[in-house]
Amino acid sequence: MKIFAIDRNLHSGVSLCGKGGVLLAVICLAAAANTLRAQTAVQADFAQRIEQLTDSMTRTQAQLERSQRELDEMRRQLAELRRAMAMRGAPAPAAPAAAMQSPASVIDETSSSMAEAIQDLREQQAIQESQIATQEQTKVESESKYPVKVTGMVLLTAFANTSAVDTPATPSVAIGGSGSAGATVHQTVIGFDARGPHVFGAHSFADLRVDFSGAQAQVSATGYQGYLNSNSPMLRLRTAHAGLEWSDTQVQFALDRPIISPDTPTSLTAVAVPALAWSGNLWTWNPQAVVTQNLLASHSAGLEMQAALIDVGDAPLTPQVTPYTPLASNPPSSAEQSSKPGVEARLALAGPDRDGQRIHLGAGGYFAEHNTALGYNFDSWAATLDARLLLGSHVELTGNFYRGAALGGLGAGAYKDFALSPNPYTGGYYFRPLDDVGGWAQLKVRAGERLQFNAADGMDNVFSGQLRPYYVAGGPMIQNLARNRTITGNAIYSPSAYLLFSLEYRRLDSAPVEGPPAGSNIVGIGAGYKF
Repeated sequence: MKIFAIDRNLHSGVSLCGKGGVLLAVICLAAAANTLRAQTAVQADFAQRIEQLTDSMTRTQAQLERSQRELDEMRRQLAELRRAMAMRGAPAPAAPAAAMQSPASVIDETSSSMAEAIQDLREQQAIQESQIATQEQTKVESESKYPVKVTGMVLLTAFANTSAVDTPATPSVAIGGSGSAGATVHQTVIGFDARGPHVFGAHSFADLRVDFSGAQAQVSATGYQGYLNSNSPMLRLRTAHAGLEWSDTQVQFALDRPIISPDTPTSLTAVAVPALAWSGNLWTWNPQAVVTQNLLASHSAGLEMQAALIDVGDAPLTPQVTPYTPLASNPPSSAEQSSKPGVEARLALAGPDRDGQRIHLGAGGYFAEHNTALGYNFDSWAATLDARLLLGSHVELTGNFYRGAALGGLGAGAYKDFALSPNPYTGGYYFRPLDDVGGWAQLKVRAGERLQFNAADGMDNVFSGQLRPYYVAGGPMIQNLARNRTITGNAIYSPSAYLLFSLEYRRLDSAPVEGPPAGSNIVGIGAGYKF
């Protein structure tokens, strides 16, 4: 409209010029020139406005196209999710509100989404920079060039026992007498974890754990061999594993606790000898060859089947009478003298893995033949039940129970596989493998991420009627021991992922087959640094 008005003014000026003189013509021409300049400026402004509007429309169109592509991708993913849920029989999810909006309504949301995406990218970049800095640290290098990780825990434990126990720092049986107190770092643990090449479609792995609770060297009768005190222990191999792992199958050889006893009570002051050892916890570390197969596996549950061959050791109180010469520093065990390995099997219904732990309900069995150097043969066996259950989001119940015979080599049987006494008439021995029953249970309460409370009770009991004829008057507590029970409770506080502090109370009750029982109250403090 403004352009048409300018044209009319221009024509009017020209018409007026035609009616006057020269001076009037000059004036009219000047007016016409001013009018043309004004018209040119207006046209330039109009063209600039059109260009700006065109650019704005182009950007809007690009945003609309990008929003449309995002909506199409959302619809495609939603359709795939619905098909997957339909195949599993689960109800299909409702369409998100964003998918029901028009492209124009998404434009304002796009800018905020882009800002959030930029912030996420910045956070991911910071995390990656931290990981790169970690990778640049000095690493352990193995000859195979495959990654090896060093782990462990420097552990200081202090203890106070109200009466005598077998081992002051790591007690498992009360023996009667005066108490003791002290501190030790022998329970410090060092571990090595390695990952190897892929073989037959499986990845290979290996690990081992050592501590400093081995037997001390003895001073020779022929001379002095060095200064010995309570802080000069021997390095001891605890556990070791090496094997191949597929998605549902694992094959390994191991030095570890029996597969029929998969769990152990929680304690920071009982590490060198696990908590409730010899009080219902089948814990001893024996060489084994183990095959594990997951059947009917799903994301929520599965059926786990395990089988193993085991070289079970002798009980601590097995008489050291062998037909070998004194040069035989490590004679074969009674199980090895049978020339047949022991066997184990376990079947369990297992739930999903949570922080390396799985809820489960299992049953197992064990059998091994033994030939003793005394000329007597016997069989050891066990039937077991194990469970780990979640009672809510913060409460956990774990336990293991067994019934068997001659279980001293697995950490039960009151330290004995059998009982014997001399036969004055034949010059031989009266001999009897001992039946055994026991188990343990623990209740764990997690009060957040940093604090947990544990309470456990365990007992191992050989049949008194079988042991009583072999009672040794004046003999040591362990030799006549028929029942051993431990009650324990602890609080473990972890202010960070690498620091642990614990306060623990333990009660030991040990009863011989004849005579008064012995007991001891134990208070322990633990402080550990994990690395």
